[in-house]
Amino acid sequence: MRIDVVTIFPDYLRALDLSLIGRAAAGGALDLAVHDLREWTTDRHRTVDDTPIGGGAGMVMKPDIWGRALDEVLAAPGPGPAGEARPRPVLIIPTPAGEVFTQRTAEELAGAQHLVLACGRYEGIDGRVARHYAQQGVEVRELSIGDYVLNGGEAAALVIIEAVARLLPGVLGNPDSVVEESHGSSGLLEYEVHTRPTAWRGLEVDPVLLSGDHARIARARRDQSIARTAARRPDLIAALDAAALDAQDRAALAAHGWVAPPGAPHPRPLTIRPARAADAAELVDLATRTFPDACPGHIPPEYIRQHVETHLTPELFSCWIEDERVGLFVAELPEGAPAAQAPVPPGRLVGYSAVIIEAPDQTGALPPGLDERPPGLPAGPDDLIAELSKVYVDAAMRGSGLAPALVEAAVAHAADRGADLVWLGTATANRRAQKAYRRSGFAVAGARDYRVGEQVCRDVVMVRRPGPAAAPTARSAGGAS
Repeated sequence: MRIDVVTIFPDYLRALDLSLIGRAAAGGALDLAVHDLREWTTDRHRTVDDTPIGGGAGMVMKPDIWGRALDEVLAAPGPGPAGEARPRPVLIIPTPAGEVFTQRTAEELAGAQHLVLACGRYEGIDGRVARHYAQQGVEVRELSIGDYVLNGGEAAALVIIEAVARLLPGVLGNPDSVVEESHGSSGLLEYEVHTRPTAWRGLEVDPVLLSGDHARIARARRDQSIARTAARRPDLIAALDAAALDAQDRAALAAHGWVAPPGAPHPRPLTIRPARAADAAELVDLATRTFPDACPGHIPPEYIRQHVETHLTPELFSCWIEDERVGLFVAELPEGAPAAQAPVPPGRLVGYSAVIIEAPDQTGALPPGLDERPPGLPAGPDDLIAELSKVYVDAAMRGSGLAPALVEAAVAHAADRGADLVWLGTATANRRAQKAYRRSGFAVAGARDYRVGEQVCRDVVMVRRPGPAAAPTARSAGGAS
C-alpha cells in the first residue's frame, strides 16, 4: 500500500518513522510519503488560507492550493508491477464533520492500494475540494475520529494511518494480534490482558488462565469481553447479531443486563429487580403460565391446576414481597422485544425467582411457602439454610440466558443474608434443568418426594454454597417446585 499525507506541518508526522509503522515503511511493506502543502503555493508568503466567504470566524484553506497538490499526489504511481492499471486512490479528509472512523472503516481502507490524507487546519479545507474530487471519480472519505475538535487533521491522520497499516500483511509480527482485540469481528471490546507475576499488590489473575485448558480460557475471556462491553459500550451490545450468540454468550449477557430472546435480531436491555407490591397480580399470571411446563408429563392437568390455585396465590406473593427472609426477583424488558412466539411488550414480567431463608420470625414461624428441608443435606448444625424455591421463565424467553441470571440474583440474596447452603428440588425427569443448575454451581445431593395436587413426584435435590458460580448456561432452568 502507498500512503501520502499532505500537511502544512510535515514534522508532525515524524511519529510515523517510529515503531511498527516505521519498520514497515523501511522494510517495504508500506510506501509512505509526507508532503508539505506549501510546496504548491506561488506567492512569497506561501499562503494556504483566506477569510471565509460570507463571514465567520477563523480562516479557510484555499481550494486552488489544495487542488494543485492533490492533482499531483493523486496521480502519483501506486504499488504494483509496471504496466498494470494504476490503483484507484482513496482521498481521506479528516474532519469533525465527517463520518465516524471505526474498525470497520479501517478494514475497508486496508483493502485499498493508495490512500491520500489531506490534513486541514484552521476552519478546515474549502468544501469544494471534496466535492470536486468526488465528481472526478475519486473515492472521497471525510472521516472523524471522535466527537471532539482538534487543531488540525494531523493527529487524526496518525490515528487513521496506524489503524489501517497494522491490518496490512507484514506490519504486525503476530497476525493473530488483529483478531483478538477490541472492535474486531466479534463486535466486543477486548478482554483484560495479564502477564507475570501472577500475583501483584494483592491482585491475582483468574486461575482459569493458568489452567492450560484452552476451551475454559477462551470462555473466560469471552465472558469478560461481554462484561466489559456491556459496562462501557452498551451500544455495541445492542448491535450484536443475536444469531451468532451461543448459549453461554446469552447467559453472560443476561448476567450483565442484556438478553437475546429467540427471534430478536439483537440483544435487548434486561432488568432484574426485587419484586414490588404492584407486581403480585402479574406474578400470579406468570406463575400460572410457567408452572405447568416444569411438571412431568404424567401429572394430570387438574392436579396442576389445583397446585397453582393453592400454592401460587396473590396472598403468597404479597407475603413474600414483604418478608425480608424471602428474596423474590422479577425480570422485565424495559423496551420490550420481538420474540419467536409473540412480541414481548415493554415492562411485562418475563421471569422470576424466589429464595427463602430457613429462619423463624419472632413468633417462631418459618416463612410461608418454605418446603421441608430434605434429608441428607451436607450442612452443619449451625449452618443457615436457604431454599431456591422458584426459577421460572416465560416461554417467549426460554433459551435467552435469563434463567441463570435469575438463579444468580436469588443466590446472591441468600449470600447477603448469611446463608451457608442453598438447596433446590427439580423433577427427576427434567434433565435439562439439572444440567442448567449444575452449570450454575449446584451439585446433586439426594432426592425427595414432592406433591402436586394428589400426585406424588420424585425430585432431585441439588445444593450450592453461595459464592462464584460455575460457567453459566443459557438453557432454561425450568422450574424448581
